[in-house]
Amino acid sequence: MRTAPLFEGSPPERAGYKSGRGEPMSLIRQIWLLLLLTLILAFGGAFGLSLVSARASLSTQIGQQNQNSALSLAQILGQDGRLTVMAATLDRQFQLGGYARLRLLDAQGLPVLERAAAPVADSVPAWFARWVDLDPLPGRAEVMAGPQRAGMLEVQSSTRFALQEFWAVSQRSLAAMLALGALMGAVGWTVLRRLRQPLARTVEQAQAITERRFVTVSEPDVPELRQLTRAMNAMVERLRTLFDEQAGQVEHWRRQAHADPMTGVSNRAHFMTRLKLMLQSEEHAAGGALLLVRVGDLQGLNRRLGRQRTDDLLRETAHTILDSVGGASVFEVGRLNGSDFAIVLPEVSSLREPAMDVVSRLRSLWRGQLPPVSAVIGAVRWWHGAPMSALLGAADHALARAEARGPFAVELDDSGGALALGEDAWRQVLRDALSAGQAALAEFPLIDMNAAVVHLECPLRLPLHGSTAPTPAAEWLPMAKRTQLTAQVDLVAVELALKAIARDNMSRAVNLSPRSLQDSQLIPRLRTLLETHSASAPGLWLEVDEQGALNQLPLLRELVGMAHARSARVGLEHAGHHLSDPSALLEAGLDFVKLDASVTEGMAHDEALGQHADALVRMLHGIGLKVYAEGVASADDAAALWRAGVDGITGPAARR
Repeated sequence: MRTAPLFEGSPPERAGYKSGRGEPMSLIRQIWLLLLLTLILAFGGAFGLSLVSARASLSTQIGQQNQNSALSLAQILGQDGRLTVMAATLDRQFQLGGYARLRLLDAQGLPVLERAAAPVADSVPAWFARWVDLDPLPGRAEVMAGPQRAGMLEVQSSTRFALQEFWAVSQRSLAAMLALGALMGAVGWTVLRRLRQPLARTVEQAQAITERRFVTVSEPDVPELRQLTRAMNAMVERLRTLFDEQAGQVEHWRRQAHADPMTGVSNRAHFMTRLKLMLQSEEHAAGGALLLVRVGDLQGLNRRLGRQRTDDLLRETAHTILDSVGGASVFEVGRLNGSDFAIVLPEVSSLREPAMDVVSRLRSLWRGQLPPVSAVIGAVRWWHGAPMSALLGAADHALARAEARGPFAVELDDSGGALALGEDAWRQVLRDALSAGQAALAEFPLIDMNAAVVHLECPLRLPLHGSTAPTPAAEWLPMAKRTQLTAQVDLVAVELALKAIARDNMSRAVNLSPRSLQDSQLIPRLRTLLETHSASAPGLWLEVDEQGALNQLPLLRELVGMAHARSARVGLEHAGHHLSDPSALLEAGLDFVKLDASVTEGMAHDEALGQHADALVRMLHGIGLKVYAEGVASADDAAALWRAGVDGITGPAARR
């Protein structure tokens, strides 16, 4: 037998998984980035162009002003033809502060007067003045003394006041554009928010599909997103329809294989298989009650009432029995032959109570019936490891004694006895066993088609009453449930499994009691264990009984989310009897399902059993679950299961 690589096939979509590449930018972020770049380019470009245009216009205006000033001053200076007087006049004009540079040349081009103002510090930043760089053309004009040319005048007006105004205008423009940009950003945020909501719903819908949950969302107003949402909803509906069809096929073949066609309860073969598993499996109860119910004089009823009415009467009997035992967490009801029904009730403290409830309900059902109808009941106690033939013989003997007493008689055989210890004593025994540090895990391989070990099945063993020999769970689990210690027991098993994984790198599966899920401390303490042993967590498989798990889906979903976030797997064990509705499995987000031995035993030689197993495997594979078979004893059944497509088997056939 080969050993598979540790954690083979660990799903990459688990929470916490990260690829080697960086996380890509989301669509919303890309749209925000595009909007931001657009706003920067638009407003930055507009602001820059406006400044360049204003600078060119201002330079032109100052240049024209320079030319006008030069002409005016030349005309004034020409009134007195003496250069010395002209120079004095220009000097007075320069001192008024309106010019950056004045220059007077004589007729030969030699300078007569030249004045230039030093830079004056003001409120305009130097970088802005350098960037604007106002350098208008100087004004030039000839100075005429009468009809003769006396010289040339050059005028450069001061740009100080123009720069100050230009700086103030630029600040106001920038503030206005920033305000407009903020307004556009708010508008964009509003639009993107409208887009984000339907996008987020679509992403959640897609994520739900990856988690094998199918939900539909309302269609948004945006045409493109409406088309996408409509397509996604259509796909979800098609998938749901497909799974519903598969579920219908599974239920059809389940009834064909396991149910009595008239009453709907288990047929004889399936009931006997379930009873055998309860007697032999260490994960079931330590004991309970077996009741046989016989409808009196069935042949006479057929003659007097007719076949159709008698069949209706038997259906009513089955429904009444189911109503009576329906309050139990685990039970099995079967029809053994034409007039006999059987009931298995694990973990009952009294034989009389369930037997008297059934007989009183049947008496009320048939009161006033003509011809009269009656029934009798024989009840015996069973215990783990009891021979099934002897148990059935004792129940049949009790039934015969009840028939001898008359209609609606009840006979009890309580020779199996009850557990000797009370609840307080059992609580102390279990606590001592857990605190002693001698708890151990048994190991049974679950193999794939190539005989490689997928993982080890690891039921917990506890030494009881000071003994060092480990005791199977069937001996103490019922009292652990009654004393509300199942969560502590399960946490010990998980810790042992994680430590064993660290030692040998072999994946291990551990059972969690459905009752443990109701303990508020279970999931926080499991989280702590998985984080403490994070390297071993991907090799841990947590299993919960099908019926108990599906009856408390919110708690199961919480367990799955916590385990997936730390790379552990969660699945159902002892499954196959309540899987006709795949929506519960889709909602739970499980990783695997282990089919109960009663679903697959004998399928190699029973066409209906084989068809049911085939349909069940196809449906579960269709929603992305791994499918394994428990307790496979026959090589023929193992071969039939491989042909059906199961991913692995456990049981005697896996250990050969």
